[in-house]
Amino acid sequence: MDMHSLALPALFLLILLVLSWPLGILLARVAEGGRVRGLGWLHRIEAALYRAAGIAPEQGMGWKPYAIALLVFNAVGTLSVYALQRVQAWLPLNPQGLANVSPDSAFNTAVSFVANTNWQGYSGEQTMSYLTQMLALTCQNFFSAATGIAVAFALIRGFSAKSARSIGNFGVDLTRSTLYVLLPLSLVFSVFLM
Repeated sequence: MDMHSLALPALFLLILLVLSWPLGILLARVAEGGRVRGLGWLHRIEAALYRAAGIAPEQGMGWKPYAIALLVFNAVGTLSVYALQRVQAWLPLNPQGLANVSPDSAFNTAVSFVANTNWQGYSGEQTMSYLTQMLALTCQNFFSAATGIAVAFALIRGFSAKSARSIGNFGVDLTRSTLYVLLPLSLVFSVFLM
């Protein structure tokens, strides 16, 4: 291996090491429900989302209600992604006039995006309309990652408390991880990539 082949992974590991401390602090604050410095203005949006979704942020959940909320959220996500693919021919933002996605491909795509594997057995721009890519695939990229973060929060809370009745609130964990972690990181990285 030449020096360039070794320097690139070393630089990548160095960047990960440098960013792990501030990102860990951010994740800890988000999990605890505290205010995140610099993102305090998102608190109003967070409160509005709780009201719109009927979430009581102060109400904790045991592991069973948390798991049920997780499964229902992912089931609704799977059905939504599947349905959008199956009716995309009749929806707007389809200037190429793409046909509906076949049932087997739509199911495979829906499950893989909800499970955060994002496996695609098709050519994206020749199969999915703009609306399907925006509403189904892009939104599910955020929601599946937020679901994973919420589960990590619940596991940490469950392991750290010996006899806790609550491991958090799934709706709160999902909302906070999306608002305070995933959206800001995506904005920062999009500016970096530009």
